Amino acid sequence: MARPVTPKLSVDKIAAAALALVDAKGEFTLGEVAAALSVRPSSIYNHLSGKTEIIEAMRALIFREEPPADLTGTWAEALRALLLRYRDAFARHPRLIPMLTAHTVSSPDVVHMYDDIATVLHSAGIPAARLLDVITVLDSFVIGSALDIAAPDQVWDPAQARTPVLVAAIEAAGHGRERADRAFELGLGLILGSLAAFAADQGRGDQGRG
Repeated sequence: MARPVTPKLSVDKIAAAALALVDAKGEFTLGEVAAALSVRPSSIYNHLSGKTEIIEAMRALIFREEPPADLTGTWAEALRALLLRYRDAFARHPRLIPMLTAHTVSSPDVVHMYDDIATVLHSAGIPAARLLDVITVLDSFVIGSALDIAAPDQVWDPAQARTPVLVAAIEAAGHGRERADRAFELGLGLILGSLAAFAADQGRGDQGRG
């Protein structure tokens, strides 16, 4: 009998099956992935060594779902595009976030995104010694913003507020994606402004040491 033209298994097929399980219930096992693909668990090991590699394959897959970021323009425009792509990739799969943050980033596709972020920040004047500090801050902001998109339409219960100020704020905030997007844009604007000031301070420090 001739072999099928399309292979039954591939890294992307395994990652997609695992991702569907995570989206549905927040976890997966190799046995569940194998059952979803109608193969034996041992067949998966021909493509990926185990759960950690499957998680990295899922990390790569969700970033490939998003269109590439436009890196033309100013450093602030390029960084905005990169962080928006980053947030949207995670926002599509919020149940995957805890799993990804528990593992070292090793997917080439994702590490290349961090290459781009580091390059853009360095071009803005952030010194190499502080790049990972800044990237960690950006990670925290983006991951929190992605989780915010998945939050209930009403995040805060106004009946539990102790002050009319908070009640008014909750009522004025709106609901759902519109509120989350507005908060993301506000936070991003504050971060970009702070980064510009931080880079300028670092430049003045370098001149003072020169």
